[in-house]
Amino acid sequence: MTGRINLKILSCVLAVGLAGCASFYEIPIETPIAAKLDVSAFQRVFIAGFISGGTDDVDGNLETVRLLRSQLRMKSNLRVVDADVLPLLDVASGRTEAGSSQAPRESGADAPEIKNEKDLQPYEHIFADADYWKRIGEEYQNPLIVTGTVLFTPHSQAGMVQREREVIDPLGRRRVEPVREYMERKGFILQEKFIFIDGRSGAQIYSEALREERLYNQNDNTPALSSYFELMDEIIPRFLSTLSTQRVRGSRVLIK
Repeated sequence: MTGRINLKILSCVLAVGLAGCASFYEIPIETPIAAKLDVSAFQRVFIAGFISGGTDDVDGNLETVRLLRSQLRMKSNLRVVDADVLPLLDVASGRTEAGSSQAPRESGADAPEIKNEKDLQPYEHIFADADYWKRIGEEYQNPLIVTGTVLFTPHSQAGMVQREREVIDPLGRRRVEPVREYMERKGFILQEKFIFIDGRSGAQIYSEALREERLYNQNDNTPALSSYFELMDEIIPRFLSTLSTQRVRGSRVLIK
């Protein structure tokens, strides 16, 4: 029995000694994530525009089109079609001819007010209009068409929040301790629904809904546009992963 115990102790001592002599190497690795959608049949992509709503402080339609086109130019093999944004809200509401990609005829008329998902529903039929999208596809050489909806809405929330507070003990030493306090926070919610349409047939081939939320302390005066860009930073990688293989960078530790 004593011999077994001594053997275990010796094994532990050797293991500790070897660990002390070992060298650790951190090796960077990349993990490929396959695209969700096969776009090999397309040479072009047309970010056509979005039906948007929420706050008036940010034009979710134009800003989303600009960002996606810019990202695809840098990170996709597809040629990005550079064309005017389609007046989808006007087409869906009948203020523009369904076959037109030009500005609405009744430019002086008030645009419908969209504040939430329920307000979007009367206009979403436009995404199922295969004839309309086929005509758009013919105009731009049969690209992959990206469209959908964008809601960027103000949001507020009140409740208990944990934060760090610096305190000084009786001996004058500083330390940080967690505290919980009731706080009202304001921010924004960004909801994007991406719809992918085959420009050759006008048929939908894929759709994906993404949602991000950001709250700020009451004393933070974060502009709406800045918050929109922060939220899009979270959404864009997931959008790109739909169209092309993405590589997730990480590291692995080896012992020698």
